[in-house]
Amino acid sequence: MKVVAGLGQNRSVAEAAREMDFDVILTESEDELVDMLLNGEVDAGIRGSLSASKILTRLRDKYPKLSRASFLEIKGHKFLLTPVGIDEGDCVDEKVHLIEAGAKFLEDINIKPKIAVLSGGRAQDKDRSQKIHDSIQEGEIVTAITRDKYPVKHYFILIEDAVAENANLILAPDGISGNLIFRSLVLVGGVKSHGAVTLGIDEIFVDTSRSQKKEGYMSALEFAAYLAEMKRLKTH
Repeated sequence: MKVVAGLGQNRSVAEAAREMDFDVILTESEDELVDMLLNGEVDAGIRGSLSASKILTRLRDKYPKLSRASFLEIKGHKFLLTPVGIDEGDCVDEKVHLIEAGAKFLEDINIKPKIAVLSGGRAQDKDRSQKIHDSIQEGEIVTAITRDKYPVKHYFILIEDAVAENANLILAPDGISGNLIFRSLVLVGGVKSHGAVTLGIDEIFVDTSRSQKKEGYMSALEFAAYLAEMKRLKTH
């Protein structure tokens, strides 16, 4: 098993690599990381603390519709949070695509999807501003489009209810709020993060925050190796 990891200013990546029982190749080049991943020189890759925009720009040359979803764990309950890229999930079509890609990922790792759609207020808050109205309406539309294919519920702004009812794919109102939810849960609240899986690509690439500590990078490396092993078993 070989996993490539990006080594930027946060040297905790190197500390995490030393704890693994598989080969971790460290690189300080975004281009080298992507080349090794796309050329099949490694089984998986993690961003580490390199530039996300540079890596994703290269990957999007091959996969224009790729997206990311953080794989989080609270008291043993694991779930995807998406979108977490600040420029992702800005319209109904993108949100539907995120649900479809996230549900496929969960099914691939033998988890039955249970989807929560979030929006910017409670149901009765529609008239408080145009922005809130539009967010709630978009949540209703996304739920209506996807409910025939997946178990999906519009939780409005009540993320706590979505987690309490064991939703395993939580769709934030947009990428900015999704990124803020991630940072609040993981970087402030100490919720365990396994990294953000990249959806819509053939290779395995796990995105990570540049602000992670050693333990966060260890989880991402282990998650990437686990996904690579799952892929190997399915193709043999």
